[in-house]
Amino acid sequence: MGDVFIRHIELLGYEKRFFPSQHYVYMFLVKWNDLSEKLVYRRFTEIYEFHKALKEMFPIESGDISMEKRIIPHLPAPKWFDGQRSTESRQDTLSEYCYALVNLPHKISRCLHVIDFFKVRHDDMNPVTDSQIKKPEVFILPKDAKKTLTDITGPIVLQTYRAIADYEKSSTSEMALKAGDMVDVVEKSESGWWFCQMKSKRGWVPAAYLEPMDGPDESEEQEPNYAGEQYIVQKSYTAVEEDELTLKEGDTIEVIHKLLDGWWVIRKDETTGYYPSMYLQKAGEGSTSMKSELRNRSAPPRRSTIRNAKSIHKQGRRQISQETYRRNSKKYIQNWRNMRDKFQNKANVIIEKNEQEENRPKAQPAVPPRPSRDLILNRCTESTRRKVL
Repeated sequence: MGDVFIRHIELLGYEKRFFPSQHYVYMFLVKWNDLSEKLVYRRFTEIYEFHKALKEMFPIESGDISMEKRIIPHLPAPKWFDGQRSTESRQDTLSEYCYALVNLPHKISRCLHVIDFFKVRHDDMNPVTDSQIKKPEVFILPKDAKKTLTDITGPIVLQTYRAIADYEKSSTSEMALKAGDMVDVVEKSESGWWFCQMKSKRGWVPAAYLEPMDGPDESEEQEPNYAGEQYIVQKSYTAVEEDELTLKEGDTIEVIHKLLDGWWVIRKDETTGYYPSMYLQKAGEGSTSMKSELRNRSAPPRRSTIRNAKSIHKQGRRQISQETYRRNSKKYIQNWRNMRDKFQNKANVIIEKNEQEENRPKAQPAVPPRPSRDLILNRCTESTRRKVL
């Protein structure tokens, strides 16, 4: 704690920078208690790391102990492909986050962690640029229409990705790639096939062969939904890898995790595995011309099957094991709880039954009737007969 604190934080927009590599930074106007106003630039990955550290410092207020006591606002994790579209779309979320942050109790909003993060840095005063590379492109958030992100000023720039390995096209609609090729993504399809352009060439490319220039694949498109969404299988597929599932057309499954490479993690009964998203259709949605399109295109390759893949980033894509998917499954947890309760109830019944048997009075042995005089004289020994006589 100290005398210095932040009165207000306003998100102005973001910049697209090209040095040392293409990346995006958000622009914040920070208003301090001494009436000074400073402009700072922060990457979203920095903001998210700051957010995680803040939650660790205040576990009660972050809801780690009890969700009912949470007051620290939520902040989504960085996306797998964190490009211009995701940078633009999360501006409302960041504006709301900053407003809530400043209005938290003073022990949080005025702590050194918050103060130090929003202090002006050397890079804020002198951003790193290179005269040989394009100047940063600025996208300002309109003050009178902050909810309308489509009104953000600035040029429409396609996202640039790099090929991590050679790719040989298998149809005329696809585009061949060499490792290191730079392509602009025109359209991202959730099927895992992206429409790209490179100079005068255009075509579909597997998303698994591409990586963003401004950072590694830090996380998936979204967090897993362990409750699952119901989908219908539109085309049968036979598993090739061990962690894939074999399903038939018409099967009903649950989608747990939607990944941008076109391979989704699904659950069938108690089994989880990967399945091509282009062969699935959400339950309840009307049928489209998908079936005819599926016959002409195969499932895209997976990142794990690409040989000689070379990334320019040290950190790789975050992987979640199938066991983690299974153990975090709502069905798994519920079945485990039911089984635990069942065994607990059975144990209680056995204990209660044993206690009842222990408390029950023990039966006394019956006293046999005394033999008659004639029976003793006929069957007993001489000494016993003498006692009767």
